[in-house]
Amino acid sequence: MTPIRHNGSGGPDNDAVLDAVRDCVLAVGVRRTTLTDVARRAGVSRMTLYRRWPDVRSLVGDLMTREWIAVATGAIPEPGPGTPTRDVITEGLVAAVRAFGAHPLFRKILDVDPELLLPYVLDRRGASQEALLEVLADFLRQGHADGSVRAAHPERQARSVLLIVQSFTLSLRTMTDEDDPELAAEAFLGELGDILERTLTP
Repeated sequence: MTPIRHNGSGGPDNDAVLDAVRDCVLAVGVRRTTLTDVARRAGVSRMTLYRRWPDVRSLVGDLMTREWIAVATGAIPEPGPGTPTRDVITEGLVAAVRAFGAHPLFRKILDVDPELLLPYVLDRRGASQEALLEVLADFLRQGHADGSVRAAHPERQARSVLLIVQSFTLSLRTMTDEDDPELAAEAFLGELGDILERTLTP
């Protein structure tokens, strides 16, 4: 066990705590993870964690925000000279769905604790969704400016696109049949690319 790093104010380093939570969740799932487990793995007292996070759910919420934003933003391709913004958006979103499907934490939560994701599908937007909507709206504005994206209200357009991508991210495996190449995950990701292209083309 590696002792947790501390920030300049003497408190625990956020990323180090979240790393400890991630390791616990990957090992036993969210429901079986306790603050005692996290504190032990992180090398700090439970009271140190309680000062910032009242329970495991709040810790996992911060962990998901960190991980999901990193996955989505890391999937955005570096545009080459003259690359239309629409291509960057489409390729980035398809790559993000693929990356989520391979992400160990996302897969673990989907397999063991899927109810954690339901509030962000049925009731409210989470911090990671808000951050991704902001990034997506900025890209859409760039696409409006270079003429590669259909002009529309950028926030509404971003939310509509996220609804499409979110459904593929959460439900793709319910529709795939890996024994049939035409119904395998990659075939559906190709369909997603076509849907986004048709949605965004002026």
